[in-house]
Amino acid sequence: MAKSNINRLEKLYKEKIVPELFKEKQYKSVMQVPKITKVVINMGVGDAVQDSKKLDDAVAELTLITGQKPLVTKAKKSLAAFKLREGMPIGAKVTLRGKRMYEFLDKLISVALPRVRDFRGVPKSSFDKQGNYTLGIKEQIIFPEIDYDKVKKVRGMDITIVTTTNHKEDAFSLIQKIGMPFAK
Repeated sequence: MAKSNINRLEKLYKEKIVPELFKEKQYKSVMQVPKITKVVINMGVGDAVQDSKKLDDAVAELTLITGQKPLVTKAKKSLAAFKLREGMPIGAKVTLRGKRMYEFLDKLISVALPRVRDFRGVPKSSFDKQGNYTLGIKEQIIFPEIDYDKVKKVRGMDITIVTTTNHKEDAFSLIQKIGMPFAK
């Protein structure tokens, strides 16, 4: 028997969430049902200004977590207070789409977030006006791929879930049905 090329979360979205949202929101077409287009993971490495090796560590960790090589982000402006010049590498970001995106979201929701100490859910207030959800994580060590003993510095990251809808309520319904544990 051939192994299915579809992820558990993607299957849940297509078979259960789309019909639920279609009926719940009374859309005229299935194409109106919101979907997640991409997930952007951004890790700022402010101390890379003094030591460029720290950026290499962040890139390696982000590669392990996402399974994709990150893009090194550079400073847009010079800031004398931070000894920062325009064009200096200061972070790393990854944009996930398709299968990798669903795999990452599945891992985030079912494995990583429950490992956060004193976890009471993610905030509902982190939606922007375009229906995208941004979640800040304080420690990269909640992901199972990261070996705690090899971590030189605990870093945070921003995870942005980009949807096709322009309404906060529709985006909230979609992300809640996928299984995101929102705070009560």
